[in-house]
Amino acid sequence: MKRYTVVLALVAAAVVALAWPREEFIPATSPAAWAATPENIARGAYLARAGDCVACHTARGGPAYAGGRAIDTPFGRLYGPNLTPDPETGIGQWSADDFWNALHNGKSRDGRLLYPAFPYTNYTRVSRTDSDALFAYFRSLAPQRRPNQPHELDFPYDQQALLAGWRLLYFRPAVFTPQPTRGAEWNRGAYLVEGLGHCSACHSTRNRLGAAGSTLSGGLIPTIGWYAPSLTASGEAGLGDWDKEHIVALLQTGVSPRGTATGPMAEVVARSLQHLNGADLGAMATYLKSLPASDTTPAASSERASEPLLAEGRRLYGKYCVDCHGADGKGKAPAYPPLAGNRAVTLTPAVNAIRMVLHGGFPPGTAGNPRPYGMPPYSHELDDAQVAAVLTYVRASWGNDAAPVSAPDVNRYRSVPLD
Repeated sequence: MKRYTVVLALVAAAVVALAWPREEFIPATSPAAWAATPENIARGAYLARAGDCVACHTARGGPAYAGGRAIDTPFGRLYGPNLTPDPETGIGQWSADDFWNALHNGKSRDGRLLYPAFPYTNYTRVSRTDSDALFAYFRSLAPQRRPNQPHELDFPYDQQALLAGWRLLYFRPAVFTPQPTRGAEWNRGAYLVEGLGHCSACHSTRNRLGAAGSTLSGGLIPTIGWYAPSLTASGEAGLGDWDKEHIVALLQTGVSPRGTATGPMAEVVARSLQHLNGADLGAMATYLKSLPASDTTPAASSERASEPLLAEGRRLYGKYCVDCHGADGKGKAPAYPPLAGNRAVTLTPAVNAIRMVLHGGFPPGTAGNPRPYGMPPYSHELDDAQVAAVLTYVRASWGNDAAPVSAPDVNRYRSVPLD
């Protein structure tokens, strides 16, 4: 019944949407803006890395930007398209206006509505000048003949009419407007975080129809089972009390005194953020530190662990964890991150910490951390109750004050794919 109601709402919205086009067109400054000059190509390459375009438009082991990577969603599977200038399977016949229309209005060259797994809800803020530089860069790539794979969406989510309804409800073309009361650095950071960086694609809670929230207050990433933590100033889960240089270090190298990038964020750092210049990373940190606290951060539980559970967790910690993370939970930076005061282990829900204990993981290999230390998996040694016990102990020790973890919590993620 709920699904039927949702479909009816989308159909009604679609009728209005199809009768009310809201496309916007911003012309290029001149043909020189997308000309194949070394300057335009270099700038476009930088912007493509800032947007992490390679992540969704490159199949594992395939040519860069030739498409084919599967993107799983609660509504079915989509595939990133070919962005190389092949005339038949890529964007070889696209114009700079076509490319900008995709970023700004979420429409393909043939007028087809694009699914918001391509984050045009963020990219709509990208300036026409930056769009043209991106187009110049993608047109400079070696053409790769790789036909785009059709999406595999469930009915009725594969219907363009319903997508039109979704857009009416959740999408408005926009441009980034600098705030005159803020400095140039803050505005640059806002442009990168809210636009090309599309941070809200992961760090916002999504509703039943897949629309991301308007704040960066954190959320469970659909289908892959990782929790993207809050980037606001919200209590233990936010960045408000982080030093700016620690945020920059995490974005640039994947490690910092306050935390380590693992899971999907490790890929973002490796493929995208480490390649940004210091000024842009500093601008992003400045903007993130300024975000107000959000009231959507999950509330901490008042539940407390039993003494027998804590005793078992302490025993397991002494056997498996103490050599690297220390009896005081302070770790040995940068190789072994601290557990005391580490929001990655105290977040609600505890999914990220559970996955790290079960499956292990590495921070990204970056220029600033070329030989990252990793954590081994313990799923073959510890059962669900033991993982729950050791995590409960960590989440309640050295000043940490987070809710216990249960064996069913652990079991839920024991067989979840790693990416």
